[in-house]
Amino acid sequence: MPKRSGKPPFDPIQAAHSILAQLTGEEPHRVPSPEKDPIAVELGRRGGLKGGKKRMEALTQDERKELGRKAAAARWKKEP
Repeated sequence: MPKRSGKPPFDPIQAAHSILAQLTGEEPHRVPSPEKDPIAVELGRRGGLKGGKKRMEALTQDERKELGRKAAAARWKKEP
C-alpha cells in the first residue's frame, strides 16, 4: 500500500500551519510513523497470496459464474 505522506492533516490548525510552512519555504514538522514489524508483514502477505486461490477452490461452478457476472456488470456499469 502506498504511503500517504502527501495527505494534508485533518486538524484545521495543522493544515493552516502546513500551508504557511510551504509558502514560507520552511520544512513542516512531521512525526515519523512507526516501522512495521517485518514478521507480521510477511505473515499477512502469505495469507493474501493464497486467499483468493483457496476461495475459488471452495466455490462451486455456479457460484463462480455468478461472481463473474457481477464483476462484469460492475466493470461495464455506466456512471450517471
